[in-house]
Amino acid sequence: MMQRSELLETVEALTTDEIIVPVMSAIKGWSELPQYFFWCTAMGYGSSVGLGLALARPERKVIVLDGDGSLLMNLGSLVTIAGLAPANLIHIVLENGLWELPGSIPLPGEGRVSLSEMARAAGIDSVHEYGEIGEFRAGLESLLAQEGPTFVSARVAPGAGAGLPKQTLVGITRRLEEALAAAPQA
Repeated sequence: MMQRSELLETVEALTTDEIIVPVMSAIKGWSELPQYFFWCTAMGYGSSVGLGLALARPERKVIVLDGDGSLLMNLGSLVTIAGLAPANLIHIVLENGLWELPGSIPLPGEGRVSLSEMARAAGIDSVHEYGEIGEFRAGLESLLAQEGPTFVSARVAPGAGAGLPKQTLVGITRRLEEALAAAPQA
């Protein structure tokens, strides 16, 4: 099982101009916010926000960093993602079996439910599971070059990680708008 900080460091090291959409506490531990970054602070909406950005900017990869508890609050997004099939979307779910932000509350069905199987059943063909940082790194390197949509289950150890960003949500959103306005579209 990997640490959240290792996963975030790996995503940070392997990405350049991808739009990164972390949900709630999935951002904890990010050392510096990337240029193309949108922080989704509403639990359950990361996959939907990422889908919208992927559809609006098909020339750019969009990576959603979701939590397992967050995804459970919006499972229908998997069917919508499969139906619209954006080739530029990578949905990474950090699975630790907890609703971590409201106090590390155990998820119902932990150990009996597979979000990867739910993604497959929803119609997503590219589904991957990683439990160690080396395999996650190799997998992400490969997935960044492939078409999606892609669903990734990443088993991470529970843990609060570092603090949340100092920037406001409004400031982060304006920064993304400015970066995308300045970037050429395909």
